[in-house]
Amino acid sequence: MIREMKIEDYNNVYALWKSIKGFSIRSIDDSYNGIDKFLLRNPNTSVVYETNGRITGTILCGNDGRRGYFYHVCVAEEARMQGVGKAMAKFCADALKKEGITKISLITFRRNLIGNAFWEKIGWTKRDDLNFYDFTLDKENIISINP
Repeated sequence: MIREMKIEDYNNVYALWKSIKGFSIRSIDDSYNGIDKFLLRNPNTSVVYETNGRITGTILCGNDGRRGYFYHVCVAEEARMQGVGKAMAKFCADALKKEGITKISLITFRRNLIGNAFWEKIGWTKRDDLNFYDFTLDKENIISINP
C-alpha cells in the first residue's frame, strides 16, 4: 500500500533508513524535528510504501516552487524488484504535478549502482553537464553512513 508520509511514521521510516547499506543519514536534517519541518513544508508529496503493515519504502519529496526534489529514496532489500520504487516515484511525481511543478531532480551517490541503474531504467536522465556543490551551514549536522 502506498500513501503520504506523516510524522507519525518517523520511527518506522528511520528504522528503514538505518537498515539500508550505504544509506547516508544526517544528525539534524534527518532527526524527528528535521523531518517534521520538512513534512510541514511539503505536506502532500512525501510517500511511504507499506507491505504487511511494515514500511518497506520511502521518498522524501518537496519543491521550491519551481522544481521538485526527491530525497532519501529507499526500498527494503526484500521488497526490491517488485515495483515499489517505481510506484513511489509516480506517486510523488503526480503530487508535484498537482502543485504545478514541471521538473524533478535527485542526487544519487556514484557508488549506488542499484539506485543509479533503477533511475536510468525508468527513464530518468543522468546529467553530466553540471557540477553539484555543498556548503555546510551547521557543522553539527553530522553525516553517518550505514555500514
